[in-house]
Amino acid sequence: MRSAVLTPDLEFRIKERQRPDPDPGEVLVRVDAVGVCGSDVHYWRHGRIGDYVVEDDLVLGHESAGEVVDTGDDVTDFAAGDRVALEPGVPCGECRHCRSGAYNRCPEVEFMATPPDDGALCEYVAWPADFAYRLPDSVSTVAGALCEPLSVGIHACRRGGVGVGDSLLVTGAGPIGDAAVAAGGAAGATDVTVTDVVDTKLDRVRERGATRTLRGDETDVPEAVRSATGDGVDVAIEASGSTAGLADAVESVRPGGTVVLVGLPGEREVPVDVHRLIDRELDVRGSFRYRDTYPTAIDLLDTGRVDLASTVDATYALDDVAAAFERATDPETVKVVVEP
Repeated sequence: MRSAVLTPDLEFRIKERQRPDPDPGEVLVRVDAVGVCGSDVHYWRHGRIGDYVVEDDLVLGHESAGEVVDTGDDVTDFAAGDRVALEPGVPCGECRHCRSGAYNRCPEVEFMATPPDDGALCEYVAWPADFAYRLPDSVSTVAGALCEPLSVGIHACRRGGVGVGDSLLVTGAGPIGDAAVAAGGAAGATDVTVTDVVDTKLDRVRERGATRTLRGDETDVPEAVRSATGDGVDVAIEASGSTAGLADAVESVRPGGTVVLVGLPGEREVPVDVHRLIDRELDVRGSFRYRDTYPTAIDLLDTGRVDLASTVDATYALDDVAAAFERATDPETVKVVVEP
């Protein structure tokens, strides 16, 4: 099968690899859509994220969906022809986190496109059936692949306890911020403010349900938020990874509110006004990937409460993977999809 391989010199090569055979508990999926994530772009540009380093050939791509073409001997819930979205993290199932249900915290998780584990930018993937989710006819395969970033938004909203009638601030209108807006609206948030520094992204997120949008680099965001909401929002989700976004999130939350951190900053250590956290009794929570979100994501798409098609700026063939990644670096681009 053909695979888009990122080499240790950070160049893409189309290489032939052996098509995998499914293990007893796996499905073999013909990969039809793969979203390009910011982490994929980071590996391509820098060769590492934290302690994960591209030292050997690596297949990127962890936002994927396709069609089942074969099943392992123990698989009874799927058959050839089923379209499925693939949850890219497979936990150990035995650690305290897995046993408590918080499997996204599993230290032994095997996650697509995280060295040394290959991802889905190839023609076929064999994957555990427990982490494959059937797509209804109403949900396109491309939307199925984008259940992954939508899951990040769903989990962030759950971490923040977003509920009916809440006010919400999302800093950053990229794919994750966009997903948080969609998930927040579905959870019942009725007042949603979004900040970014790119006008076209703000225009798009406003079309998708944001109550108001603000240029974070031209506006006193906390003042504008308090003017609109009174004493601040109930929940702020920081999805930009910027120091300014974090400061805006902390300062825009009402006393007793919640700040959820999901965007990864360029530096591990960033300044935070701890006195403000203490004085105003703010809850600050990290949000790492997701758990038990794919069924919810698919339901939101199936019922039409969330539309992901409008987030896709362009699609590319596997041979054009380098061009796809170049397009993904455009500040005005929200999402690029590769169709192997």
